[in-house]
Amino acid sequence: MKIVITKERRAHERRVAATPDTVKKFIALGFDVAVEQDAGINSRISNQAYQDAGATISADIVSLLGSADILLKVQRPLLAGEGEINELALMKRGALLIAMLSPYAEPSAIQQYADAGITALTLEFVPRITRAQSMDVLSSQSNLAGYRAVLEAINVYDRAMPMMMTAAGTIAPARVMVLGAGVAGLQAIATAKRLGAIVSATDVRAASKEQVESLGGKFVMVESDEVKNAETAGGYAKEMSDDYKRRQAELVAETLKKQDIAICTALIPGRKAPTLINDEMVHSMRPGSVIVDLAAEQGGNCTLTKPGEVVEINGVTIIGLFNIPSRLSADASALYAKNILNFVTPMIDADKQFTVNWQDEIIAATVLTRDGNIVHPNFKPTSAA
Repeated sequence: MKIVITKERRAHERRVAATPDTVKKFIALGFDVAVEQDAGINSRISNQAYQDAGATISADIVSLLGSADILLKVQRPLLAGEGEINELALMKRGALLIAMLSPYAEPSAIQQYADAGITALTLEFVPRITRAQSMDVLSSQSNLAGYRAVLEAINVYDRAMPMMMTAAGTIAPARVMVLGAGVAGLQAIATAKRLGAIVSATDVRAASKEQVESLGGKFVMVESDEVKNAETAGGYAKEMSDDYKRRQAELVAETLKKQDIAICTALIPGRKAPTLINDEMVHSMRPGSVIVDLAAEQGGNCTLTKPGEVVEINGVTIIGLFNIPSRLSADASALYAKNILNFVTPMIDADKQFTVNWQDEIIAATVLTRDGNIVHPNFKPTSAA
């Protein structure tokens, strides 16, 4: 079986799907590994490093994709009209595609995988169960995003973060509010606290309170019976009622007036990002304040976010950059590559034979297409009555 790793050709993407360390481990499992020339350059991995690990290096993308039994990518392959080449069209029928395929954002691509005879597995759907923790790409990448979000804020915030007592006077600590206390949010809280800020956080999940407070943050949430059922079985936040949203917005609005930095991390799988900061709230913030919107690619948690841009409105800087984990490409690639290795390894039996257990709950949750059909229940075409 041949594993192929190609360059990422989508905009804003600097990560790569394998590192020399994971290449060595794949070869030890019995795979042949081929890497496209310069695939790891943006993650500070040289062609020589891959070669030293045992991979074959090739600049011939047509030959590489055509020979791949398993194609490992970060983002979904380019389709017709999306870029310099049609990556999907170059893949052979029956090949496995393993990547973050963004099926909710691009559902039309799923039918194209099926039509091409590709078995497509999307890593965002790895279930949040104990056995799959080491495969959880959303957690590994969100963790880095939360850290980087604080650094992005500091880069434009023109004051100091910690309290400083000097002979010339005392500098007050910055106040940071994190909206959404998932993996990214918790890392943002921890990072801001390490830098000396006073941190508060909010989330619809009552279970987040203990986690926020354990990191030294103050938890801000509307008390309601509704929050008892605000979390899905997979650990994600559910969308709340309009009444709860209104009450939470009022609480957030009052809190934001006193903040210097707000970091938005709230996402709901398969839905537009919920609005947490509206125009009025932005205008209520002090000049020099900063908002970092990690949900920019799904519409943004702030109504004034310009996806992909950094803008200043009424003295408030709003950062809506795309693909924040990619701005830490070396570490993000290392973690992502290890996630993929852990995902593929159980598919190798004791005799080093590649065998996929389609009934395994991890595989069943992630497979989108197989044998020319869309098989994931969330995307199966509905039959006409």
